[in-house]
Amino acid sequence: MDHTTNETPDPAGKPREEHPPLVRRKTVLRAALAATVAVPAALAGAPALARTLTAGTGTPPLTPPCDDGDDPTPPQTEGPYFKPNSPRRTSLLETGLPGTRLTVSGYVFGLACRPIAGALLDFWQADAGGAYDNTGFRLRGHQFTGADGAFTLTTIVPGLYPGRTRHIHVKVQAPNRPVLTTQLYFPNEPRNNTDTIFDPRLLMTVRDAGGAKEAAFDFVLAVPQEPGPGPTPPPGGTWAVGTAYRAGDRVTYGGRGYLCLQAHTAQPGWEPPSAPALWRAA
Repeated sequence: MDHTTNETPDPAGKPREEHPPLVRRKTVLRAALAATVAVPAALAGAPALARTLTAGTGTPPLTPPCDDGDDPTPPQTEGPYFKPNSPRRTSLLETGLPGTRLTVSGYVFGLACRPIAGALLDFWQADAGGAYDNTGFRLRGHQFTGADGAFTLTTIVPGLYPGRTRHIHVKVQAPNRPVLTTQLYFPNEPRNNTDTIFDPRLLMTVRDAGGAKEAAFDFVLAVPQEPGPGPTPPPGGTWAVGTAYRAGDRVTYGGRGYLCLQAHTAQPGWEPPSAPALWRAA
């Protein structure tokens, strides 16, 4: 794994971030939903989806959409606390570790908005007091996406330390491809406005979950892919894979009408009868 950083020293010798160029947004093949004020799709019997639209609260800051090739997740500085050879694990929790439990889930996509299986994700972060473990591997670990490109990390909400807002570091690497080094951020943090490294394109969506927190984020890697299948309506219906649906849209499937509950792009397995978080029989 290549661990090259994106920092250059300033005249005082302090690492300085090289900000990534802005990328254009498109509204093509957006890959998911699950409003921060709504019940997560995973709890409603449908696939867990990370891209978000928030109903009734205006337009939220969105992570770069998974579209036709010009919006990969932006890179960020590695910072001084990365350590290689972290243990393979999906949970960073340990006995006696203080802090608010946090579950981060999402997907890793390529440029054609198709999931990447076996992608490496290496996470590291500060503890609840804002300190990094630089001698061991507390709150450090790596994992691989499944066949559907999904990942889940169980950890705690990181603490604050001088000069930075709340964040989680991550390296993401598709098999035999370059490493993306970046950071994930929390919405509504006061220090987001003063942290010079903060990038709103890297905001997770976060909701309360009975004393814990649940967050979601999808990574889009600069990995070329063949385009996925185009819209193909099912027999006797108007619902179609690849179609971008908005809340309130109506379709037919299997001879029955359905009302769209949350904006999303239709994918195989999300047919209206099997995705109650997305569709309600009309």
